[in-house]
Amino acid sequence: MFQYNNVDVRLEERLMKLYANHRERAAKIDWSYHDFIPWEQGRSFKTDPWNEGQRSLPLPIYTAIETALLTEVNLPWFTTHLSITFKGSLDVLQDFIHTWTAEEDQHSNLLETYLILTRNANPHELHTLRKNVVEQGYESEFMVPTQVMGYTAMQELATMVFYNDVAKVAQPYDENLSTLLRRLAKDESLHYVFYRDAVKAHLELEPNYIYHVAHVMKNFVMPGGEMPDFEKRMQLIGQGAGYGPEQYYHQVLSVLVESWGLNHLRPSSSEAEEARINLLKFHERLKRIIERKSLRQREIS
Repeated sequence: MFQYNNVDVRLEERLMKLYANHRERAAKIDWSYHDFIPWEQGRSFKTDPWNEGQRSLPLPIYTAIETALLTEVNLPWFTTHLSITFKGSLDVLQDFIHTWTAEEDQHSNLLETYLILTRNANPHELHTLRKNVVEQGYESEFMVPTQVMGYTAMQELATMVFYNDVAKVAQPYDENLSTLLRRLAKDESLHYVFYRDAVKAHLELEPNYIYHVAHVMKNFVMPGGEMPDFEKRMQLIGQGAGYGPEQYYHQVLSVLVESWGLNHLRPSSSEAEEARINLLKFHERLKRIIERKSLRQREIS
């Protein structure tokens, strides 16, 4: 049985420093979601009922925001998963989870309030979607602490990239939306940095941890895959809202392959080395797929 299945206690001081750095940076950009809402657009649904003609955003952009919201609302389940995973581990990891939860708590409020206030969302349909998604809950196949760290680093980076890329596409349609998405991306950036550096610390101390990290990187999917029409949503977002497989490859997967130094890592375990090599092969195959797709698109245009 592979033995590197828990957080290395020798990294406690380093993780505490990462957490202290996070607290310091987050304090400098503390915010409240009410500052990013165009309250002047609000009016009563009782006297002015919603209709689809009130939606001002193109469908791909609206779908991107709604999908982000339906992911963010599962915060209680994400917190539960993290708390269970790190129970009995280093206290600093539980402390970070509490801080992370408090910082993430505003995200769904901001997105939902924006969609309803600007009348881009049908409030009744959005309420039903939100309730159904939360009721379904969230389960992860990744249960080993270093797997969860690797997954969360990828998920936070992907979310940061998603918000920034959608913000660029949304800018001509709604500057307020573009601004609030970039604000959310700042939170995700700080969360990403903590987990990225926590994983890097483990790999530097013991390269055999790549066994778990590689498993996550090869099997990564964003949380929210159980929401209605998820594949159709992601296809639409990729086509018209700025985030698809190409962005994932270049701005998420490749960034972490480089950041964690996986080309130069030298684990002593044959299992870990095999996992590393297979991951790099996977990375290269995905590169060829992305390149072929980009070539076809250029030929069509």
